[in-house]
Parts: sequence; structure tokens; C-alpha cells
Amino acid sequence: MHRLAVLGQPISHSRSPAMHTAALAELGLAGEWSYEAIEVVPAEFEARVREMAAASFVGANVTVPHKVAALELAGDASEAALAIGAANTLSFPAGRIAAENTDATAFLDSLPAPPAGSRALVLGAGGSARAVVWALVTHGAEVAIWNRTPERAQRLAQELGAQALEVTGHGSQDSAVSRELSGSGFDLLVNATTVGMGTARGSAADLKSLPLRADLLGKTHQLVDLAYGPAETELARTARARGATVVDGLEVLVRQGAASLRIWTGLEPPIEAMRRAARATWKSSSVPDT
Repeated sequence: MHRLAVLGQPISHSRSPAMHTAALAELGLAGEWSYEAIEVVPAEFEARVREMAAASFVGANVTVPHKVAALELAGDASEAALAIGAANTLSFPAGRIAAENTDATAFLDSLPAPPAGSRALVLGAGGSARAVVWALVTHGAEVAIWNRTPERAQRLAQELGAQALEVTGHGSQDSAVSRELSGSGFDLLVNATTVGMGTARGSAADLKSLPLRADLLGKTHQLVDLAYGPAETELARTARARGATVVDGLEVLVRQGAASLRIWTGLEPPIEAMRRAARATWKSSSVPDT
């Protein structure tokens, strides 16, 4: 049996097992491959990964809080994982540990069109934002970053060749972000904060904690909202109603899983089967993957 897993804490509500099990069945590999969720505390992460590499595991997805530790364990790491500073996909060829970051690939695959030549604004400066900024910059977009803590935005911008958006207003009605949007300054907006994450229905109050007015988004804008829960976030709903092109966080999760499966099996993943399984699980859970 070729074994795959997702490692994290907590992990019981992960959509990855359902998504990958559906994909393996679609590929005709259900009798030879398996995928499971394994909860691992940080203190035991290294030992568990080394055990898996020495056993019958082919690879593993890695989620919070282990992505940085996963990269540090790897003997081989991709350019993306090294640049982003974290790994979400491990492979165990001949007992070695190889690391990849498919978050960036998933984000790019989710976009309606390549980002080259576009002007993008990324809200947030955490791990997800880092993967998004790296993906956009390396594919020819001009990128600005906003974060509630300006120093974090500035540090990320300096490291990855972006710019930090000057924060001159504190409310959503009078923020630099809203003014830029009202002047059609950005083609692409990416919410890489946790606003709206995991809620049964993202509220208008959640939306107000972001430095923007979603009603300024329109037909010329694309929105990728990495936050998701059992229902579409208020930001995504408002942007869609205004005619913007919207990609939700669950689609990015599906694409991330597909990229991992492609690495492990060498086969083209059945995206639609994975999407159906992830969305079916999404409706029955209020706990998000990250």
C-alpha cells in the first residue's frame, strides 16, 4: 500500500482526506493508495516525519503549525519552498525527505488568467500572503502589500520585491486601500488575512475590519479570498454582487491538493472529483484547513 497523509494540529476536520480519496478512486488507485489525517503536536513532528520516511509513506501534506518545520527537516527543497520559507508538501523518495510548497502553484492555477502585467494588492503578511506575493512577483505582477502591522508588510515587501502600501487611514471608508480601489489602482485583490475564516456566514462586521470598501470592487477587478468556511465570506459575496471575478479559498485548497497529488503519483489529478469532495465536506464542517 502506498500511503499518503496530512499532518497538522488540529487536523480532524481537514478536507484533504476526502478530497484525495476521491481523486485516488477516480484515478483507479484506491486499492493501492491511501490517504489519512494524522494529528501531530510540534514536539513530535520531526520524529513522526522521519518514521514516515522510513516506512511505507510516499508523501504528506503539511498544515499549521508545521510548515516551517517541514522545510527545515528536508534534505532537498524546491526553489518555491526556499523562497517562501515554508513547505506544505513532503515526499519520501528512497527514505529521503524532499520539500515543496504548492500554495504558490495553487494560487496561480486558480486565477482566471496569468497575472503578468497586472497590479495586485495583497492583504496580510503571514505565511499564505508570503506564498501569494512570491507567486505574483515571480510571474510578472506589480505587488503592493497591506498589513495591520505596517512593519510586517514592509519586511515582506523588501524580501520579495514588492512594495508596502502606506497606511494613512484606519477605517475602511478612509483607507489607502479604498482610495486605491476607487481610483482603479489594482486589477487583482487577494485577501490573505483570516477575516471571514471558518464562520458559518461571514458578517459585515468582519468585512469592516479590513481596510477597504468592497462596494468599490467592480467588473474590472479580480478577488481571490483565501478565507473560507461553511459559507461564502461577506467579502466574496459583496464583490461577486458588484460584478467582480471571484475565486474562493476552497478552490485554492483544491488546486493545492491537486499539485501535491501530481508530485506523488506523476498523474494528472482529477480536479472536478477533488472539487466535489472538498465542497461536500465544506458544507458539513465549520473548521477550515490552512
